[in-house]
Amino acid sequence: MEKGGWVYIMANRYRGGMYVGVTADALTRVYQHREGTGSRHVADYAKTRLVYVERHDTIEEAIAREKLVKKWRREWKFALIEADNPDWVDLWERWFGAEAQGK
Repeated sequence: MEKGGWVYIMANRYRGGMYVGVTADALTRVYQHREGTGSRHVADYAKTRLVYVERHDTIEEAIAREKLVKKWRREWKFALIEADNPDWVDLWERWFGAEAQGK
C-alpha cells in the first residue's frame, strides 16, 4: 500500500447514510469497517459499502480534506460520490481486489 493518506466514504445504500473517514492504510481500515470492527457507528448502521476513495500525498492533506468533506451538505457529498460512482456500487474489489484476497 502506498504512503500518504486516504479519504473514503462508506454507505449503507444508494443515497443513504454515509460515513466519511481518513486513514493512512485504506485496505486495512475499510476491511475493518466491512467486518464490523472499524467503527461503532459504521457497524451500528451497516455502512459497509465503500462508495468513494481518494488518495493524498500526505496524511495531513487527507485529514484536511476529510474535515472539509465532513462539513459539506449531503447533496454535495452525493455529487462527489456520483461524479465517479453514479450507481453507488461497492468499490472494494475495484480498489483493493488483488490486495484484498488475503483479507
